Amino acid sequence: MRKSHPVRRVVLTAAATVSGIVLLLSLKPASGPGAAQAAGGAAPQQSAAAQESPQGGARAAGTGTVTGKVVKTQYGPVQVRITVRDGKITKAEAVQAPEGGLSSQKTATAVPKLNQEAVAAQSAQIDAVSGATYTSTGYRQSLQSALDQVKAASGASQGGGSASSGSSGSAGSSGSARAAAKTVTGKVVKTQYGPVQVRITVRDGKITKAEAVQAPEGGLSSQKTATAVPKLNQEAVAAQSAQIDAVSGATYTSTGYRQSLQSALDQAGG
Repeated sequence: MRKSHPVRRVVLTAAATVSGIVLLLSLKPASGPGAAQAAGGAAPQQSAAAQESPQGGARAAGTGTVTGKVVKTQYGPVQVRITVRDGKITKAEAVQAPEGGLSSQKTATAVPKLNQEAVAAQSAQIDAVSGATYTSTGYRQSLQSALDQVKAASGASQGGGSASSGSSGSAGSSGSARAAAKTVTGKVVKTQYGPVQVRITVRDGKITKAEAVQAPEGGLSSQKTATAVPKLNQEAVAAQSAQIDAVSGATYTSTGYRQSLQSALDQAGG
C-alpha cells in the first residue's frame, strides 16, 4: 500500500498539470491586432483620405472672339470681329469690307486704321476715315453689335444681385438721361439752290437723330434732296460731328447741311 501511493500522487499531479494547461489555452483571448483592423480601424481612415483629394478648381477667364452683325453699305457689306480678354478689346479685324476697283483701295487704307482705333478707344466711338465714310460707318455699327454681345454675356454672368442692388440708381440715371435729351436747330444756311437747316436730337452729349428742316426744293433739286438728305442724316449720327463727306451730285446741299449741323452742335455744346 505504501509503494502505490507515490504513483498515485504522480498521476494526479500530471493530470492536474494537463488540466491546467487546457484551461489556460481555453481562456486565451481570440482577438488581436488583426481582428481589431477587421472590425473597422484602418478602413475608415483610408476612405477619409480618399475623400480629402477632390479634383477641380476655378477656371481662368479665357479669350473670347465675337463677330458683329453684317452691315450693308452703298459699296458693300462690312462685318467686324473682335477678340476680348477680361472685357477689353485686344484685337479687331474686318471679316467683310467693300471690294472691287476703288473700293478695294479705300478698304486697304481705311480698315487697318479702324482696327487700330477700335483697340485704342475700347468702344465703337471712333472717327471715320477720310474718304471712306460708308465703310467707317458700317465698321462702327458692326463693332457696336459685337460689343453689345460681349456686354450682354458679361451681364448674364454677373447674375441678378448687381441688378437688384443698383435698381434705384439705374432708375435715377434713366430719369436724368431723359432730362438730358434735347432738340437743337441749327442756323439757316443759304445755298445756290435754296436754304438748308438741320435739327438734331442730343442725349448725353451724343447725336441720336438728325433731320433737315429745310432743303432745296423744286425740279431737279427735289430729286437730289430726296437722295442726299437721308444719307447726310445717317452720316451725322454715325460720325457724331459735322465732319461728314459730301454726297455726290449734291455738293451745295451737303455743304449747307454741314454748316447748319455744326451750328446746332455748337449750341448743344458738342
